[in-house]
Order: sequence, then structure tokens, then C-alpha cells
Amino acid sequence: MNKKVKKIFIGNDHAGKDLKDFLINFLKNNYQEIEVINVGTDSYESCDYPDYAKEVSLNVLKEEDSIGILICGTGIGMSIAANKIKGIRAALCYNSTTAKLARQHNNANILCLGQRIIGFELAKDIVDTFIKTEFEGNRHLNRIIKITQIEEEY
Repeated sequence: MNKKVKKIFIGNDHAGKDLKDFLINFLKNNYQEIEVINVGTDSYESCDYPDYAKEVSLNVLKEEDSIGILICGTGIGMSIAANKIKGIRAALCYNSTTAKLARQHNNANILCLGQRIIGFELAKDIVDTFIKTEFEGNRHLNRIIKITQIEEEY
């Protein structure tokens, strides 16, 4: 049901810099057909994750056939901040199964990861699964519609 991913916006705070750099390298080596755009910090200097969550989210909403990846220490703050933006369904995933289900059942458009929580090789598998999995639609579509209605109402 999803169109092929053509663009990935990847953002991070200081606590996610190393994993971001690792994943950009992985994506560029394994997904040459996808444009990878770094909108995160390239510094270890303390910064505020909501700024990067907002930038990635707005870009994902603006660019058709795009997804986002957000990385902070735990992934929790990024997921909370991104999900404040109407139209974003950011999923904090900690293994390939949660990444697969986030896409299949929830039509997640942003993947959130915690550099301090998961290993880099596991992160690679999670990202790979997130990119390759499509939304199933069917019974899940009604649930996405209800989420959208909640966004509209509140």
C-alpha cells in the first residue's frame, strides 16, 4: 500500500550523533536509490531534541514518499516531540518486530531510536525493516482514520 521510500530525513541530538553517522553510512551504502538528508546536529554539544524532531517531522509531511529517523539517547523524547505534530506517526522501536508492526499496522512515518538503548547492528536491522515494510491497510486503515480524527478534534 505504501509507495517506495525515496527520501529519508534523519535527525538527532548530541546523544544520537554516533548512531546517526553510522546509519547514514549504512543507508548510503545499501540504499543508493534513496536520498538521505541529515538534519541533525553534527556536534556533541548539548542541544534540544524537540528542535530536530520538529524539523524532521515537517520535512516528512512536506515531501511525498519520505520517512524520518530520529535519534536521541533513549528515543523517548524524540517520539513524544514528533507525535505532537499533526500527521506524524512516530514509533519508538527497539527491535525489528516493533519496526515491522509500526509500519504494517500503524503506518508509522518516523522511526525513533535510542543510541544509549540499542546496539548499532540492531539499529541497522531495525532501519532496514522499517524501510522495507509496507502498511497493510485493510482493518488497520480504520484505526489510522480514528487517530487522524483525534488529531482533528484535539
